[in-house]
Amino acid sequence: MSDELSEGWILLLLGSLLLAGYAAHILGRRLHVPRVTLMMLTGVVVGPYVLDIVPHSVANWFPYVAHLALAMIGFLLGESFAGRRLKRMGPLVVGISVGEAFVTALVVFVAVLLWQQSLTMALLLAGIAPATAPAATVDIIKQNGAKGPVSQTVLGVVAVDDACGIVLFGMLLAIAEPLAGMGDATEEILWGIWDVFGAILLGIILGFPAAFLTGRLRKGEPQVLEAMGFVFLCGGLATLLHVSYLLACMVLGVVVANRARHHTRPFHLIEGASDPFLAIFFVLAGFRLELDALLGIGSLGVVYVLARSFGKVVGSQWSSKLVGAQPVVQQHLGWCLLPQAGVALGLALLANEKFPSAGLTLLPLVIATTVIFEVIGPLFTQRHLQLAGELDDSIDTADQSSA
Repeated sequence: MSDELSEGWILLLLGSLLLAGYAAHILGRRLHVPRVTLMMLTGVVVGPYVLDIVPHSVANWFPYVAHLALAMIGFLLGESFAGRRLKRMGPLVVGISVGEAFVTALVVFVAVLLWQQSLTMALLLAGIAPATAPAATVDIIKQNGAKGPVSQTVLGVVAVDDACGIVLFGMLLAIAEPLAGMGDATEEILWGIWDVFGAILLGIILGFPAAFLTGRLRKGEPQVLEAMGFVFLCGGLATLLHVSYLLACMVLGVVVANRARHHTRPFHLIEGASDPFLAIFFVLAGFRLELDALLGIGSLGVVYVLARSFGKVVGSQWSSKLVGAQPVVQQHLGWCLLPQAGVALGLALLANEKFPSAGLTLLPLVIATTVIFEVIGPLFTQRHLQLAGELDDSIDTADQSSA
């Protein structure tokens, strides 16, 4: 098949990708396996490393689909900070996010420095490690209808985790460049500040007209058309302004959820609108996996995976205990924060531009380890939500065991 696709082939592939997502959803429920993992494995099977039945040019769709999917995820996460929930969860979520990000970065920094004795590599990987992939985590919660303190805390933490990660990465990059005899520390710090606070400002500016205009066509509830219009507008402007589109869209959602007083069910209708984008996103993510990089991960990659996992789990336990979170949150939260994808790759690409010599090792390592975290992370998330008693089947299992 030619890499130049006609309209017919494009529609055929889009339909196939959506049906693959549907099949993964059905199979995942029956096998109790996250559909995220099944969709990514589907992409691997049809991709160049196994059956090679899909034109390679399809991989070019991924950046656009990823942008759309994550913009929708960010907007939907904004509802986690609505009304009383915001007042109750806000300080707790921020405290946990800052604490676990700091601990994760510290553990990775020490482990990499001791293993490779490269201060630059240790700083760069410490800056990348805190980033979490919200799409996979949110999908697990949606797929299983998870409800409870762990699920609610996870939604809040992943909503602000990347903001903490981006700020921390900017600070560590600002330290690494002068140590390597290059770059301007002030410039890097300003970049990190703009990336975060510029995104917050954009979300607020667009949030007020969105809050006023949405939910007027059908009283009390925003429609898919109007909501997606604002989300994509926000995501596009964020990209043009070089700020975090995930954070900008999340702030947009926060403003709409809190300022639209006429909304009775703010995001109910638009939750399903993200499903097609997520299905295509995860299948294409599997299609684009660099298995060669995965095989060449080496001992440094193993150290990074273990150190990041340890930092996430222990950092979440420590910080959630410090802010007075419930014991069930302390026990299970960190295991739900292992997935890592787009933001980490973006930070790795930026580090590669600043440090070309370190990038020869850094970029393949981050690509390979994100594969590992995206495959095993959802499995840990689903398992620990089940252990926390927040999945539908965990209730059934408990009933059967007591009977």
